[in-house]
Amino acid sequence: MKHIPIVPIPIEETELALFEERKKIYPRFQKGWFASWRWTLVALTQILFYGTAWLNWNERQAVLFDLVARKFYIFGFVFWPQDFIYLAVLLVISALSLFLFTAVAGRLFCGYACPQTVYTAIFLWVEHKVEGDRNARLKLDAGPLTGKKFSLKFIKHFIWLVIALWTGFTFVGYFTPIRELSFSVANLTLGPWETFWLLFYGFATYGNAGWMREQVCKYMCPYARFQSAMFDKDTLIVTYDTQRGDPRGSRNKKVDYKAQGLGACVDCGICVQVCPTGIDIRNGLQYECIACGLCADGCDQVMDKMGYERGLIRYTTEHAVTRKLDRAAMWKRVFRLRTLIYSGILGLIILASAASLYYHMPLKVDVIRDRGMPRVTETGEIENVYRLQVMNTQESPRRFSIAIQGVNGASIVNNADINVKSATTKAFPVRVRVPANVLPTGSNRIRFVVKDLDKPEVNVTEKAVFIVPR
Repeated sequence: MKHIPIVPIPIEETELALFEERKKIYPRFQKGWFASWRWTLVALTQILFYGTAWLNWNERQAVLFDLVARKFYIFGFVFWPQDFIYLAVLLVISALSLFLFTAVAGRLFCGYACPQTVYTAIFLWVEHKVEGDRNARLKLDAGPLTGKKFSLKFIKHFIWLVIALWTGFTFVGYFTPIRELSFSVANLTLGPWETFWLLFYGFATYGNAGWMREQVCKYMCPYARFQSAMFDKDTLIVTYDTQRGDPRGSRNKKVDYKAQGLGACVDCGICVQVCPTGIDIRNGLQYECIACGLCADGCDQVMDKMGYERGLIRYTTEHAVTRKLDRAAMWKRVFRLRTLIYSGILGLIILASAASLYYHMPLKVDVIRDRGMPRVTETGEIENVYRLQVMNTQESPRRFSIAIQGVNGASIVNNADINVKSATTKAFPVRVRVPANVLPTGSNRIRFVVKDLDKPEVNVTEKAVFIVPR
């Protein structure tokens, strides 16, 4: 048998990247209806965030989360750790609101009110003002490092850092009184925890809004991943009308594009250039889309220049596009059973929460019986000692009376009337005496009634145990 030599086949080595290399996005500055609404929401959210910290209410900061004193001040309300239920209700309301808004109109929160979106828009505006429009920024980054480039980059990053540090300062100002915080910063006497959180939050703002930008929305935000579970074909989303727009292609404004077999899309790419996440909405809805509507503004301006009808890219529903529904029919399907159920549940929870806050009792009482054995007095009365923890959540000092119910002849030897300062908790020892032979031996139920002397309707009844020795 003839021997056939085996010739090895060369294997080409290929290198595969596990992660997609980031391509920097240079969003084009856009004006229009959606852009105006977006900047309106940016202004409102920042006025609320930066301004609310400086508001005063009853000679104190209007909104202050005092973790050291374990008291949360929100305008006229003072919340304590015992009021944790209100935080849980707030989280439930926020979640249901998110579900409702998403089911009705997609990712409105992401496009208009999310802090990541808001601060990214602010930082991009600074970049646009310092470095120029999109083409100027592309040219600047592609060119060598010159004195002009260095100065522009330095100015931009300096402004970014100022905004980021002011944001961190304001954030900390909701936990440490902001006027005290200002004095500490001015005198370089800031505490270690205030310093850490100011720098941490400032660095997070600078890094997320200045450098990471759309990467946070694409890879870090969980909402982008489960939004599809809340969408259906009657949800309002930013949509490209494929039937009207395709086939795409450039053309002369004076030529009848329909006679050339073209759609309304001139394939200018403006919708991609203005997108803050760099997607092409013409490829269909993608999880990166934050529903800001800037692509619709850009497309409408192109349609105006070409003399075409607006709305090639618009806020609409999938059913409205495929079934050619008019505006009335579309909105009728938007407010469907699913959204009505969300609205009803959300409305009931809000009403119940509002009623609970309105009737919120500004007095809390805890009764703890002393561990010592009951004492028999010289007159034969039985005496038990208690500690009453009285919490006055009102922002004015109050006087309270203490009474015993449920036992004939029971009396309080001391502290029948007590004074509690505004928004404070104070413990009072209370000695209760009961005549002999009134109660059986062992444990007996009694009730403490603490009542506001100026507002009798403010009162709390707490159960306790009175021990009669054998």
